[in-house]
Amino acid sequence: MFEDKLIIIRGAGDIATGTINRLYKCHFKVLCLETAKPSAIRRTVAYSEAVYSGKTTIENTTAVKVSCIDEIKNAHKNGLIPVMIDEKCDILKSLKTDVLIDAIIAKKNLGTNMSMSKLTIALGPGFEAGVDVNYVIETMRGHNLGRVIEKGFALKNTGVPGLIAGKSGERVIHSPESGVIKNIKQIGDIVKADDIIANVDNFNVKASIDGLLRGLIRDGYEVFKGMKIADIDPRLDEYENCFTISDKAKSIAGGVLEAMFMHGF
Repeated sequence: MFEDKLIIIRGAGDIATGTINRLYKCHFKVLCLETAKPSAIRRTVAYSEAVYSGKTTIENTTAVKVSCIDEIKNAHKNGLIPVMIDEKCDILKSLKTDVLIDAIIAKKNLGTNMSMSKLTIALGPGFEAGVDVNYVIETMRGHNLGRVIEKGFALKNTGVPGLIAGKSGERVIHSPESGVIKNIKQIGDIVKADDIIANVDNFNVKASIDGLLRGLIRDGYEVFKGMKIADIDPRLDEYENCFTISDKAKSIAGGVLEAMFMHGF
């Protein structure tokens, strides 16, 4: 039904992956655009990992790295999700898209505008619906998560992670220094507060709370001081969450679909 419609998604991190996965399962042709060095924390549920590994599978859907239009077409022909390195959306010079979705989650607009596609949708703060893009989808946890905004802005970034099992800011770990990270623990490991999970040069990175290591930036990544590098889920019985798309990402994906059909797609 929708196989002739091409949807381009800027970004393929864990939140974007929820939308990409939903659209793929609804039989849309999707194309993901990423940076040359994606910095996803929840790498086990981010199609952006295909940039490094060439291929990644999430919830029975496989994404592959591509570098040209022929490879994009071949991926679609074989039921795969193409991921291309293209920060500036240069592919639009060669491919016409029906929908462009900014799912970078940069908390600011990195250049997406309404002239780029017949329908433009952005996830989260940094965009004005009706001015920068047609629709904005709320990304903050709470009552309005996934809501379609037709005029105005999403809620501003508070810098405070959503509450999970009574834990908020302490769930997230930031780099103590700039340098190259060497991981000691792996995603899915059970950790205790103060366990060493990684090193950045000569600095130890310690777990902030007890829980499951749900996210950890790729080993060997060059990080900067204060950069988000890990995420701990305090719910020890939620192991599968480390390897499945989150409720938040799926809620946002629903908002994207709603916006598309509101627009008469």
